[in-house]
Amino acid sequence: MKKIMFICTGNICRSAMAHAMLAYKIKLDKKENEIEVYSCGTSAENGQVATYEAIEAMEEYEVDLKSHRATNLRNANLNDMDLILCATMQHKLYILAYYKDLKDKVYTMKEYAGFSANDLDIRDPYGYEINTYRNCAREIEECIKELICKIY
Repeated sequence: MKKIMFICTGNICRSAMAHAMLAYKIKLDKKENEIEVYSCGTSAENGQVATYEAIEAMEEYEVDLKSHRATNLRNANLNDMDLILCATMQHKLYILAYYKDLKDKVYTMKEYAGFSANDLDIRDPYGYEINTYRNCAREIEECIKELICKIY
């Protein structure tokens, strides 16, 4: 079974949305027995719920984010993951600073999806209006589409 981890800062917006979106698509494709999806945040407060705007943006994709609870990186077992996808280059560098032996498994979401090297970050929507979350969700969806092509 392939294990995929999404990472951002608080695990209440970007990584939570990516986690829920990929899990939803895997379920639709009946691949739940092949892929496990996880998410965490470098500064997450364990148990925190997703932002209202993230929940609303995901509803537009028929993805339910209401039951999501944040996990701090310290409570995530990165060593067990096959693929670690970060929201930004800063997250990637943070992970690599502490988990040097995982360097062949860590990418930004956009990097893994094949985006231009000039555009590898998914901007944090936290504190912004719903349209910023919608734009973030669109970027995540593009990454998820490419990710699915690579992992199936």
